[in-house]
Amino acid sequence: MLYRVFLSLVDRFPNPSVRTQSLLAALTLFTQAGISVTGATVRVTASGLGCPTWPQCFPGSFTPIGVSEVPVLHQAVEFGNRLLTGVVVLAAAAIVIAVTRARRRREVRVYAWLMPAGTVLQAVLGGLTVLSGLLWWTVAVHLLVSMVMVWWAGVLYVKVREDDDVPVTETIPGPLRALIVLSSLALVGTLIVGTMVTGAGPHAGDKSADRTVPRLEMEIVTLVHAHSQFMVAYLALLVGVVCGLLAVRAPGFVLRRAWWVIGIVIAQGFVGIVQYFTDVPAALVVLHVAGAAAATAATAMLWAAGRARYISPTDGTLGRRASEPAGVA
Repeated sequence: MLYRVFLSLVDRFPNPSVRTQSLLAALTLFTQAGISVTGATVRVTASGLGCPTWPQCFPGSFTPIGVSEVPVLHQAVEFGNRLLTGVVVLAAAAIVIAVTRARRRREVRVYAWLMPAGTVLQAVLGGLTVLSGLLWWTVAVHLLVSMVMVWWAGVLYVKVREDDDVPVTETIPGPLRALIVLSSLALVGTLIVGTMVTGAGPHAGDKSADRTVPRLEMEIVTLVHAHSQFMVAYLALLVGVVCGLLAVRAPGFVLRRAWWVIGIVIAQGFVGIVQYFTDVPAALVVLHVAGAAAATAATAMLWAAGRARYISPTDGTLGRRASEPAGVA
């Protein structure tokens, strides 16, 4: 009953083209990645408790107020990050409305609905992070869930651009898909240990004299080495994926996605090395989080390319490019 009411409301909107849906999916991906970057900005500027309560900023006020205990800059940074959550929600709502109005296949609609659902979960986790006084593992979980959201948004972007009427094709052989899954697990390990490095590192998210932010009591050099080893494994597996794709003459769009992932990972490694030898400057922390989101999205798109609604070179369908999934041309 409720869904029928929802459909009747959605049908009041114009029927969006595939291009419009793709743009909204790209906006969703950008906002999901962007909120993780602004969250990192909150942490490295020590603004994590700029709004010390949740969902209000201060007791009795949803907006910042003039208090001597919390610098204005910290209030502005933290409150600005909370406001950006509204942009993320709007983008998530827009893609849900678009794919529902266009009556896209169930797979696309499920990924679209994951966007607002995950955003609500993230808001709650953000509140718990503040209420816990920035306990290191709550910050870690908050970031890791952001990366899950980025992964889903990356897959959504790929699926939206496909043609619902074209049957699914295995564009990557099973063993290579398994290798991509293995590389994705290496990415998960890299991200998890990376959050532990953050938990033990110098950027706790708050520097107030009257508060002590709980930190991870582990040797940071050991954690950095573990983090780098996971990244080396991730990169090595990706190189194996590319070699396999070249050997089986995979479609051009699949190879391009694989090369993009490798390029992003190499850039991430370079940023990490510079961070280590320059005492982890704040700007590079933000850049590193942006790179993590980019690597996650690119890996998700590579994985999604394995089973695509794809027009093979021998297919005679008019107006479709054999080098791209259907719906992109």
